[in-house]
Amino acid sequence: MNKLTGKIAVITGGSSGIGLSAAREFVAEGAYVYVTGRRQSALDLAVADIGKNVTGVQGDSSNLTDLDRLYRQIAEEQGRIDILFANSGIGNQRAPLGEITEEQFDLTFNINVRGLLFTVQKALPLISNGGSIVLNSSAASIKGRPAMTVYSASKAAVRSFARTWTTEMKDRNIRVNVLGTGYTDTPFFDALELTAEQTNALKADIATRVPLGRLARPEEVAKAVVFLASEDSSYVAGHELFVDGGFAQI
Repeated sequence: MNKLTGKIAVITGGSSGIGLSAAREFVAEGAYVYVTGRRQSALDLAVADIGKNVTGVQGDSSNLTDLDRLYRQIAEEQGRIDILFANSGIGNQRAPLGEITEEQFDLTFNINVRGLLFTVQKALPLISNGGSIVLNSSAASIKGRPAMTVYSASKAAVRSFARTWTTEMKDRNIRVNVLGTGYTDTPFFDALELTAEQTNALKADIATRVPLGRLARPEEVAKAVVFLASEDSSYVAGHELFVDGGFAQI
């Protein structure tokens, strides 16, 4: 039997990258998946790519009205959520101390911290007892990398959420865990607007910092999400699973 047969799952930021790969894996393991994304065109392509047992709901996870609309639709169509992968995040607002702007700080914390908190809080009435919540953090949460003050702090907050929520939801047997991702080969690099040569050079440079000598493939990270979402991790709670090729571990 597949690991997620009969489960209803929600993945925010599921139209590309890790979120899209996780949605593919969830469906392959038997789940019905709701994926969200801010751009309808990208969301439509993702739904077509996944192919079956999926519904796309356009919305911004930092917009509380969009979250209410998402969960209202799921309540009407399914009546419950078994798995929530709070994946939406932003990582391109980087600046060294002394050059950080209010706009950069507010944008990063609004999406990575505020948006994630309310993504989980507003889902609680629908989450089944015994359900699984997976929060996407980053290896940056424990690394002191230049120009990453705000991003790293936002991901450290996500780690803290998992600790607190694990204790708060223990009576419902809802497990909360964190995915600590490292450098992953996703469309994030396209957003940097570099030439193909510059992009390849950047990836090669990053690979030298990773003990395994390469970037992660999104599907490798997605398999770790399936583990945390499924009964394979039934005695894992409040944990941060790093999928980073050893980057933050050595």
